[in-house]
Amino acid sequence: MKKRWLLNLVLLCAVASLVAFLYLRPKENVQKAAEYELSNYKLAEFTAISVEPPTKAAVTFAKVDGFWRLTAPTKARADQNSVARILSIIAARSKEKVPVDSADTASLEKFGLTNPKLQLKLIRNDQSVARFIFGTHNPINDAQYVLFENAVYLIDNAYAEAATTQVIELIDKAPLKPTEKVVGFDLSRLEQWEETKLNVDLVEGKWKVSIPAAKPQQDELNEWLEFSWVKTAAKSVEFYTPDPKAKYPSLEVKLADGSKVHFDKLQESPDLLLARPDEGLIYNFQSDIGFTMLNPPINLPSN
Repeated sequence: MKKRWLLNLVLLCAVASLVAFLYLRPKENVQKAAEYELSNYKLAEFTAISVEPPTKAAVTFAKVDGFWRLTAPTKARADQNSVARILSIIAARSKEKVPVDSADTASLEKFGLTNPKLQLKLIRNDQSVARFIFGTHNPINDAQYVLFENAVYLIDNAYAEAATTQVIELIDKAPLKPTEKVVGFDLSRLEQWEETKLNVDLVEGKWKVSIPAAKPQQDELNEWLEFSWVKTAAKSVEFYTPDPKAKYPSLEVKLADGSKVHFDKLQESPDLLLARPDEGLIYNFQSDIGFTMLNPPINLPSN
């Protein structure tokens, strides 16, 4: 029994000594794995983008009045966040950097760069082009090899995924352009407002309602405009070719420059489908959001 007690004491002392040694020994410098920046470009430098898959038509963008627009294969307002994700490659980092000669086919072939999966061209203000060429994936971590200037990097495949998003998903889902300043609504051609011929207008900074019995609250209508129209986004969009023979309930959004934006109401349930003929798009809204869009809070007295 005494021998076991002494053995336990010796073991305890040994463990204590080891802990003290590990705690008190000089700390070694821990070296982090090197990371390489692909570029030092800034977002503001770029005015155009070309996404070029090997077997499909290029998808191109241009910056117009500070906002990105799709220019091919269709013309439309671009979703600004989607474009920002494409451009984010300029800030990508890699733990691998292999200098290569772009004329050395053998060096490029082992990274899948002689038959690239994708080319991404970012055009700067001075018309110079930053070219990113995507090759194969690393079989271990599924990251992707990309050639930029005279080096191959291994980066997350999210960058290629962002660039190859379906075109319809790259279109802005807001029903109004960011440059369109709203000053009123003509809702008189919607079924629920046909009898009363409802118009809601901003006159010298205050909302006026065409129905005499209405008692509009300014804050409520300001919030309705802001959150139901200016800042709202459809859950999806699709292309629209107007049928000149079809007659739909409709509404018009009045703008500060005197113009109007026309919307056809294709359906209201189960989802609201608003078509904008001038842009050739249908905006799909959830039914509750759609109901609020078409029914401003004008506070009519209850019957």
